[in-house]
Amino acid sequence: MILTGLLIGAVLGVVMQRGRFCVTGMMRDIFLQRSWRTFVALLVVIAVHAIGLAALTSADIIAPEYSTFAPAAVIVGGFLFGLGIILAGGCASGTWYRSAEGLVGSWIALAMYALSAAAMKYGALAGFDSWMKRWDTSLTTIPESLGVSPWWFAVALSILTFLLVRRYLAQDAKQAKVARLGNQPKWKRPLHLYTAGAIVGLIGVIAWPLSAATGRNSGLGITTPTANTLQYTVTGDEGLIDWGVLLVLGLFVGAFFAAKATGEFRIRMPDATTAMRSVVGGLMMGVGASLAGGCTVGNGMVQTSLFSYQGWVALAFIAVGIGVGAKFWLKPAAAKTIKTPQTRPAGANDATGSSVAMSNTPGAVPSLAGMQMATGMITLQSAADDKARHLGDGYFALDSLGAVCPFPLIEAKDVMADLEPGQHLVIDFDCTQGTETIPQWAVDDGHEVTDFHDTGEAAWQITIRKGLASDRTGLSTK
Repeated sequence: MILTGLLIGAVLGVVMQRGRFCVTGMMRDIFLQRSWRTFVALLVVIAVHAIGLAALTSADIIAPEYSTFAPAAVIVGGFLFGLGIILAGGCASGTWYRSAEGLVGSWIALAMYALSAAAMKYGALAGFDSWMKRWDTSLTTIPESLGVSPWWFAVALSILTFLLVRRYLAQDAKQAKVARLGNQPKWKRPLHLYTAGAIVGLIGVIAWPLSAATGRNSGLGITTPTANTLQYTVTGDEGLIDWGVLLVLGLFVGAFFAAKATGEFRIRMPDATTAMRSVVGGLMMGVGASLAGGCTVGNGMVQTSLFSYQGWVALAFIAVGIGVGAKFWLKPAAAKTIKTPQTRPAGANDATGSSVAMSNTPGAVPSLAGMQMATGMITLQSAADDKARHLGDGYFALDSLGAVCPFPLIEAKDVMADLEPGQHLVIDFDCTQGTETIPQWAVDDGHEVTDFHDTGEAAWQITIRKGLASDRTGLSTK
């Protein structure tokens, strides 16, 4: 029966990888994009989960044990976790599936997350964890405090979520269609985020009785299973291998096969700054999630669906941490100069999507998916003075290869603000989430995608023409 954890985890990994499903990005969009569109996908998870768990509880199939609310630990832990996932580049489940896509920075963050979570639960920081949780209010769920059925909350949240989904889908229908990769079959295309959210919610409902059948009275969870995985490798204690451990291992396996099958797996090495952020972020994630009693899955999806005080307060302070972290750490590089060309391109993308090709000048180096660029081309990773290089005929090149999300989008927005309407920005990137966020930004801000294709394993190029309706800040004036 314990093997069902591996199966459920594998399905979860496939869905999260194909849906680019990461709570960090959903909350980050509120602060960076001023949009709640992607956050609604988390509400879809919670609503589906809430209805399902209420039904299972009413039918006496499961008997959830509700966490009591320790305010200091939950507030501090949630805030630390929010800061940590900004630095690490993904939430707990997001770090697992991005590791399966080959991001070495996520491997580092995952190792640090496991280390600090294990220290909080079993090691040197266990005393600190207990001390922070001394103030316990004994409050469990909001419905219990009010003396009402959780069905009232589950139904109300579901109605609200339905209305929000309908609103954003209606908005999207009125806008230009978001560009999709033009050289891929439909089965390789990502899941719609709301579809992925509904499936994740259903997986969470199915997971609980399967997990409970093995003696683990809980559903989806990442932090404790991650800590137990590391603890087992150190101690060899087979008692640590439970349904939850197999869940996270299955998540990795499922995400790996999904990424490999769709050409989205490639080993990607971080630069020194990204690696250091991964170390610090991973450590903060483990400490924060342990204090708060869960991560964006355990608290943000499961405890919220039970309408526990812990779940909703933790989610609120995770959001605060993400907002503060985004303010301090998610900024474009300082340089905004766009240089004039030293060489001219032999051709350039037009509205039909024909490819750009550089002339073969002496000393040129390959870049931008096979184009021959002058050696003066400066990439983001070299901390150069210039972000983009003029290719001629109103085309500018931005090399974001190696930059983790959301930096390709941040830098693209920054460069686009300096372009004139009608000019083009050609962006090379290898951040998987960028295949969704960059085209969506282009539509939202009134720009036009003239070409979008993959350039190899886990590498893409998109060409965006600045819209006439966009002002100098890169925001749509419509």
